[in-house]
Amino acid sequence: MTSENGARVLAGSAAQLREQGRLLTKLESLPVLVVWHEGRAYALEDRCPHMGFPLHRGSCEAGLLTCHWHHARFDLESGCTLDRWADDTRAFDVEVTGDEVWVSPRETHDTVSHLQSRLREGLEDGLSLVIAKSVLGLLDAGVEPAALVRTGLEFGARNRAAGWGAGLTTLVAMANVLDYLTPSDRAVALVHALSFLSSDTRGHAPRFEVPPLATDSLAASRLAEWYRRFVGTRSPDAAERVLSTALAEGMPLVEVEAMLFAAVTDHVFVDGGHTLDFTNKAIESLAFVPESRPLVLPAVVGQAATASRSEEGSEWRHPDDLAVLAERAGDDLPAALDAGQSPRGSFDDVAGLARQVLAEDPTTVVDALLRALEAGASEEQVGRAVAYAAALRVVHFHVQNDFGDWDTVHHTFTAANALHQALRRAPTPELLRGALHGALRVYLDRFLNVPPARLPSAEHGSLETLAACFDVQGDVDVAGNEAYGYLRGGGSRAELVAELGRLLLREDVGFHTYQHFEAGIRQAWSWPEDSDESRLILTGVARFLTAHAPTRRELPTTITIAARLRRGEHLFEDAVATT
Repeated sequence: MTSENGARVLAGSAAQLREQGRLLTKLESLPVLVVWHEGRAYALEDRCPHMGFPLHRGSCEAGLLTCHWHHARFDLESGCTLDRWADDTRAFDVEVTGDEVWVSPRETHDTVSHLQSRLREGLEDGLSLVIAKSVLGLLDAGVEPAALVRTGLEFGARNRAAGWGAGLTTLVAMANVLDYLTPSDRAVALVHALSFLSSDTRGHAPRFEVPPLATDSLAASRLAEWYRRFVGTRSPDAAERVLSTALAEGMPLVEVEAMLFAAVTDHVFVDGGHTLDFTNKAIESLAFVPESRPLVLPAVVGQAATASRSEEGSEWRHPDDLAVLAERAGDDLPAALDAGQSPRGSFDDVAGLARQVLAEDPTTVVDALLRALEAGASEEQVGRAVAYAAALRVVHFHVQNDFGDWDTVHHTFTAANALHQALRRAPTPELLRGALHGALRVYLDRFLNVPPARLPSAEHGSLETLAACFDVQGDVDVAGNEAYGYLRGGGSRAELVAELGRLLLREDVGFHTYQHFEAGIRQAWSWPEDSDESRLILTGVARFLTAHAPTRRELPTTITIAARLRRGEHLFEDAVATT
């Protein structure tokens, strides 16, 4: 018996094995435990795959080896575990020749396939350590991050009866920002996103696809009409069947996207902006799973059809009927677009338009958007102006407000970012109505800027001081000033974002924090690097992230444990040293 490279080791004598019950040896760099149990020899890697505890400190009974640290149980013959959270350990072949005990390696399974399987198991069972070990192992094996994102997207779309939610949105958001993070933080971001996705699906029934209609003769316009009708009447199954039919008939993605967003903007600021963001993220996810369009896109329908609509609440009706104002302004959009056709491309004051969106009168707000379109502003520019105005609400958010009100300005900003991304891809008059809704939501947030937090004025700042703000509750204004001063003093926004990403990923952050980070990056990069607009957007991101730190930092600790296990460190020695 020889290994693939000819290696075979003498573990010791058979007499010693029978007398002591175990032998310890090494096969190349791997520690090996040989045990004598029920009249025969077995060999396993002498390291529990769960947390690295030496298995020779465990015990054997009934063909099982039990680790004495967390009590994971392993089949002596195969090394397979009986506890899914522990992972399988490696088994070796043993040959007893005379009084000699020889150990040689077995042919091992496909590491990548095994890790992919373990990743799915980690997602199913909510095991963050398994997810972390699988992600680190797959990336070390050369698997592209996009492949891990695909695994998560397909898992999430199939295993949450309610459909698209915070978990899938977080996964796409983190996938979108991987290139802005340092290489070592990209793996951490994926573990965060996949662990959050697992948590978001846990306890949910699986999702079953609604089949398309048995026809191939329906016009795209009729399908779009039906879809909007069924979303409007809160008929999710009917709406999903229409969408499935459109996809089965090969409707171009740009038309599918227009149909989805039209149904969302038929109503005012649906579900506090989440529906707009969810729909946008579902479209963006197709960059990772283009072949899974029929699986992924229908997942947004249920939430869109059943979500709350702002025109149904008093905030949008009294003292000003903003829903009626938005509807009337929406009726004026086609004329404004037509009037702006000739000068289209000549508009160059997006920041000025954003300041008008911050006006104290709602009629002034919607009129400013219509006049800008008439003056030649593009749909993208209008979307960017609304998003910048929403970002300034975050910059001006005063810490004397109730802490929960951070979510209010956050929802406006992330919804405005989603709208802007959609307007960049595939603008339509129906989608542009969302800009009116977003601008009026910015108007409603005005009381959260009374008094306004002062704009930062620092000429210099340091990333070290910024990082220290994440260790102290309430250092929001200091963090904003440091971020702004760092950029004003010539610092790179790429380095600032990478540092903010590192600080984000060392916390146990919630859904909104992931959202805000991604939206802030997308919006900052829609302006020139040396612009004050870009600096202020990232100032707002720094303020929001700092407001939600520090946390318990349990998930980052789990990720650190997974990384140390991959390096073969002896975690159990740390545990012993602290007892």
